[in-house]
Amino acid sequence: MFSLVRSGAYAQLGFVLAAVIGFSAGASLRAEAQTLMPIALEGNVERGEKLAMTCSGCHAVPGYHNAYPAYHVPKLGNQNGDYLEIALQAYRGGQRAHETMQAQASTLTDQDIADVVAYFTSKEGEPKRGRVPGDGALYAAGQELAKTCAQCHGEGGVSQTAQWPSLAGQHGSYIAQALHQYKTGERTDAIMGALAAPLSDKDIEALAVFFASQPWLYTLDR
Repeated sequence: MFSLVRSGAYAQLGFVLAAVIGFSAGASLRAEAQTLMPIALEGNVERGEKLAMTCSGCHAVPGYHNAYPAYHVPKLGNQNGDYLEIALQAYRGGQRAHETMQAQASTLTDQDIADVVAYFTSKEGEPKRGRVPGDGALYAAGQELAKTCAQCHGEGGVSQTAQWPSLAGQHGSYIAQALHQYKTGERTDAIMGALAAPLSDKDIEALAVFFASQPWLYTLDR
């Protein structure tokens, strides 16, 4: 395993991408990899508010921390609604590993998910930075690595494509946890698995530092 931080971040990651998935096939492969799609149902905000009461115990607490493994619970405010629907489906279907989230999502129908997400996306807030992990000196390395992420996650981590998540302002420890899960296969996604596979721990920390430092997402209030 090589370190992208130590050996030329962007050039190395571009080489890996070309070797693993091919730039010419990137768009079609990205479509094939996204096996879960947004739910084509109109959500009801009032019903979603009632369903989301169980979510507020973690996601509406600023800086709330998952016990094991240890990372900050992700912010949902300002996140793309289509992505939230896809994420909940992934927990429901087992493509994402987290016992609590899987238990919560397992009982949700497609309409429930549409309603919950309608409520989440109706909540307004002030864009904020996330909690920055580890060594802030890794910012520049993370900024260079993040150039490869921009096609899906947007410049600076603000995604303009609704089915892909914005990363700007997310807590760094959560970003790092997600990347490690893609790397180990605990989260299944062909594109993210290929991207995360060559990343060293230092690379992941650098990406987490950069994205967490960009103001965008915020914690939902109760």
